[in-house]
Amino acid sequence: MTAFTAPRDKYNAVWIIFFILGLGTLLPWNFFMTATMYFVERLADPVVEVGNVTLNASRAEGAGDDGRNVLQAKFSNVMTLCAMVPLLIFTCLNSFIHQRIPQKLRISGCLSVILVVFLMTAVLVKVDVSPVPFFTLTMIKIVCINSFGAVLQGSLFGLAGMLPASYTTPIMSGQGLAGTFAAFSMICALASGSALNDSSFGYFITACVVILLAIFSYLALPKMEFFQYYAESNGHQPISDEENKMDLLKKDGPAEKRPVVSLTDEDGKPAVSVFAIFKQIWVMALSVCCIFAVTIGTFPAVTVDVKTSVVDAGAWDMYFIPVSCFLLFNVMDWAGRSLTAVCMWPGKDSILLPVLVCARVIFVPLFILCNVQPRHTLPVVFAHDAWYIIFMIFFAFSNGYLASLCMCFGPKKVAQHEAETAGAIMAFFLSLGLALGAALSFGFRAMI
Repeated sequence: MTAFTAPRDKYNAVWIIFFILGLGTLLPWNFFMTATMYFVERLADPVVEVGNVTLNASRAEGAGDDGRNVLQAKFSNVMTLCAMVPLLIFTCLNSFIHQRIPQKLRISGCLSVILVVFLMTAVLVKVDVSPVPFFTLTMIKIVCINSFGAVLQGSLFGLAGMLPASYTTPIMSGQGLAGTFAAFSMICALASGSALNDSSFGYFITACVVILLAIFSYLALPKMEFFQYYAESNGHQPISDEENKMDLLKKDGPAEKRPVVSLTDEDGKPAVSVFAIFKQIWVMALSVCCIFAVTIGTFPAVTVDVKTSVVDAGAWDMYFIPVSCFLLFNVMDWAGRSLTAVCMWPGKDSILLPVLVCARVIFVPLFILCNVQPRHTLPVVFAHDAWYIIFMIFFAFSNGYLASLCMCFGPKKVAQHEAETAGAIMAFFLSLGLALGAALSFGFRAMI
C-alpha cells in the first residue's frame, strides 16, 4: 500500500474529532480560571456574631487593608504555582513514559480523571466547606487537572504527529476556541447579572459535558478507516511530502519520502531516541517555547492592568478588559491557529520562521508602554485605547499562527516512527514556555 492509496477522511470526521479533543484539553482549565472570582469569594472567612454586632472574621482579626484574608490574597499566586509546576513536570515525564504506557490508557484515562475532578467541583458549589479545607481541595484539584492535562496534551500532539501535518491544526484550533468560549461566557455572566454561584455551577457542568464529548469522540477515533491506515502504518510506512502539507493543495505530484526506518529495538520495532529526535527538531521546540514565554509573560499579567483612556466611560470601563483583552486575544489567537489549515508559510526549513518568533519580543515593551495602571517608573507612550487594541490583535494572531506552525512542523522533521515522540517533546517545550512566561511576568510587571 502506498501513500497515494491512503483512504480519504470522510466528512472530515477525524479532523473534527481532533478539534473536539483539542477543545477538551484546554476548556476545563479556561473555565476554572474564569471562575476565579467564585473561588476567592468561597475563601472568605465566615461571618461571626460578637454580641449584637455581625463581623467578618478576617476583619475581626485585622487581615488586610482590602478586607481579604490570607487565603484570598494568595489564591492567584498559589494557583499559578500549582498549575505550572505539575504541567511542566508531567509534560516532561510524558516525553519518556509515553512509550511504556498504552496510548488509549493515557488519553481516555486522563480525560476520565479530569471529568471526575470537575464533577466534584460542581458538587462542591452546592456544599458548604470552611475556607482552609476548600482552599486545600481546590489546589489539589488544580494539580490534578494540570498533571493529567499535561499527559493528555502531550499524548494528543504525539497522536496527531502520526497523521499528515494538517491534523495538528484542529488540536491547536480547538484549544484556541476553548479560550474564546470561556471569555465569551465571562462577558455573558457580567451582562446577565446572575448570582456568582449559579454561573460557576454552569461553568463546571458545561466543562463536564465537553469532556464527556471528548471521551466519546476519542473512543470513536479507532473506528475511522482514515485513522486506522496511519495508525497501522506507523513505523513502517513512509508518508509523502504532499500529505505532510495537509493534503495541502490536494495536488498530485512527486512526493518526497520521510526518512526510512533502519534501526530496531529488541522487539523488532523501530528504535526511538529522545535526544536524537530533539537534535532534529530543536529549532521548532525552542521556537514554540519562546512564543509562549513572551505571550504568558505579557498576557494577562501586564495586559489585564491596562485602563481605558475614555473619560466617564460608564459601561465601557466594566467591559474594556473582558472584551479588549480576554475576548479579543482568544478570538485572534483562534484565528491564527485556524489559518494554518489553509496556509503554512513560511516552510518548516525556512530561517524566516524563527526570525518571526524572535521578533515577537517587541510586544513586551509595546504593552508596557500602554496605559498600564498603577505605574511608578516608565511613562505612558500609547495612552489611547486604539493602540492597545491594535497591539493585542497582532500579538494574539501571531501567537496562534506561529505556535500552530511550529507544532505542525516539529513531528514532520523526523521519521514517521519517531513522530509521536517528537510531538510529546514539542508539547514539553510548549509547557516550558508557559512556565518561563509565568516567571517572567513578575519581572515585566515590576518594570512598570
